[in-house]
Amino acid sequence: MQITLHAGPHTDGSHLMAEHLQGVVRTALDRFGERVMHVDAHLADGNGATKTSGHEVHCTLHAHVAGMEPVVVKDQAGSAHQAIDGAVRKLKRAVGTTLGKHDPRGQRPGTLAGDTAEDGA
Repeated sequence: MQITLHAGPHTDGSHLMAEHLQGVVRTALDRFGERVMHVDAHLADGNGATKTSGHEVHCTLHAHVAGMEPVVVKDQAGSAHQAIDGAVRKLKRAVGTTLGKHDPRGQRPGTLAGDTAEDGA
C-alpha cells in the first residue's frame, strides 16, 4: 500500500510526520490486505496563517480501494498527530464497512435477486 502525505504551508509535513502517518495507517488497514491500494493524507491548519488561540489541524484521508470509489474521512484536532490518529480510526471503520457491503460471503442465503419466500418452489 502506498501512503502519501500532502501538508499545507502552515502544517508539519516533515519526514517524521510522514513516518508517523505511514505507521498508523499500515497498522490500522493491514487486515484489509492489498484491497486498499493507496492512501492520500491531506493536513491543513484550520487557522491558516493567522495564529489565534485554539490551533486546529484538519486531516482528510482518501483510501483508494480496488474496484470501488475512494473512501474519504475527515478529522480535526489540536495537533497533526491527533488529527491523523482520529482520521485513521474513522478510516478503518469506513473501509471495513465499505468492503463488508461488497463482500459476497456476507450475503445471507436466499437473498439473491429473484429469490423470495413466496416462490413456493
